[in-house]
Amino acid sequence: MAMPSTDSDELAKFGYKQELDRSLGLFSSFAAGFSYISIMTGVFELFFFGFFSGGPGWIWTWPAVLAGQFLVALCFAELAGQFPLAGSVYQWSKQLAGSFTSFFGGWILTVGSVVTLAAVAVAYQIVLPLISSKFQIIGGPSDVGVVSTPDGAKNALLLAAGLVVFTTVINMVGVKTMARINNFGVAAELVGVTLLIILLAVHITRGPGIVFHSFGTGAGHTFGYFGALLVASLTSAYVLYGFDTAGSLAEETHDPRRHAPPAILRALAAAGLAGFLVIVFAEMAVPNIHAPQIGTSGLPYIVKATFGGTIGNLFLIDSVIAITVCSLAVHAGGIRMIFTMGRAIARVHGRSKTPLIPSIVIGVITIALLVLNVGNQRAFFVLTSVAIIMFYIAYMCVTVPLLIARVRGTWPAPDHGPYFSLGRWGLPVNVLAVIFQTIVMINLFWPRVAVYGGDHWYYQWGAFVFVGLLGGAGAVYYLVALRGRPAAVLAEHRAGGEPTGVAATGEEA
Repeated sequence: MAMPSTDSDELAKFGYKQELDRSLGLFSSFAAGFSYISIMTGVFELFFFGFFSGGPGWIWTWPAVLAGQFLVALCFAELAGQFPLAGSVYQWSKQLAGSFTSFFGGWILTVGSVVTLAAVAVAYQIVLPLISSKFQIIGGPSDVGVVSTPDGAKNALLLAAGLVVFTTVINMVGVKTMARINNFGVAAELVGVTLLIILLAVHITRGPGIVFHSFGTGAGHTFGYFGALLVASLTSAYVLYGFDTAGSLAEETHDPRRHAPPAILRALAAAGLAGFLVIVFAEMAVPNIHAPQIGTSGLPYIVKATFGGTIGNLFLIDSVIAITVCSLAVHAGGIRMIFTMGRAIARVHGRSKTPLIPSIVIGVITIALLVLNVGNQRAFFVLTSVAIIMFYIAYMCVTVPLLIARVRGTWPAPDHGPYFSLGRWGLPVNVLAVIFQTIVMINLFWPRVAVYGGDHWYYQWGAFVFVGLLGGAGAVYYLVALRGRPAAVLAEHRAGGEPTGVAATGEEA
């Protein structure tokens, strides 16, 4: 069978016409996934939790989670080569499973994206006031770099809201502008993290044996130090996700069936390797490995304590750039998910070729969540903590149906073509990916005081409460409004006549 001659023809196979601005290349696709993971954001923001929970030895949770996520990424890469559609997870699930599974995966991922945007934007408060006290507009010295105090939360709202307004406007302007800023930010992050690794290595004050120390963090855990590592591993789980975003921009990427699969894998591999080196050299370089600030402020403290004010501030500035482009990527991923799930409301603006309504909706809801942090820091903390669970649920809405298809012999399809394929390794990779995800899900849902606190039962059981409420709301909406609707692509999004591809079997979109 002859291959379609253009990317638009590829899209037409699934029943959709080209509406988004197809202008991104291989690096931009990679940059979207890399900036979502964002080592200079995630590790800077969460290093303290891993170290506080597991001591220097917490670093071993990083390669463990990275290996598991790479198995998931391999499955995603295979799907990205077959279904070059905006929305990645939703569309992949739509081709493999029933309409409810795909809707639920897309719904829970969209909610998770909004909550994640709020959590990432709050990182401005952790970094900017450490660069200059002038950024601590509300509050005093005791509020610098923290979001847990009343004035720290208010200042976080001010800084984060400004960032969200910026990401909203840029995503409304168009994907070309967003990509240029994102590419610059990723380049700056790559240079910055490379220099950070080199300078930390130059300032080493102790040997690599430090990574085998627990600092007594296993005390009080049911499983001893292994229990401490399970808690600390949440830091790695919180950082190493979002690589699917490299496939989420498929309808805006040139030759996405060839570019998206390697972009997904390279984004995760590059971020994983860089993160590991930053963590290990940071632990070897910090002047006082027993400083209590490591367990409260984390990597920002280590950077300034190791390099001093001037050089330390340069790396913090680089972290601010990374936080900015990470927020752009998270916002963009959420927009594409809403667009692909509800093209009826996510109309593309003619000039910018960007869905405007989803851009604004995500921005407004995110700022509302930031306001919640001012009134109830505990609720905000628990909500942002469980956001990662939503991503793992959404990812399993893809990997589990894919595994079922492999067992039934319907995947890969006979017309798989020359695109990325796991070949005979597909089944064992898929099985191990689902096992890994199941273990991480159990660890994330586990209502431990060390993670969720023990002041109120609904906070300690927050993973079940928040995911249950938000997931339940999506399920009810589907059953009331979408169940039984005839499968069709809306006329305004349809490519020519009736859709002929697999995607036409989903609900109205």
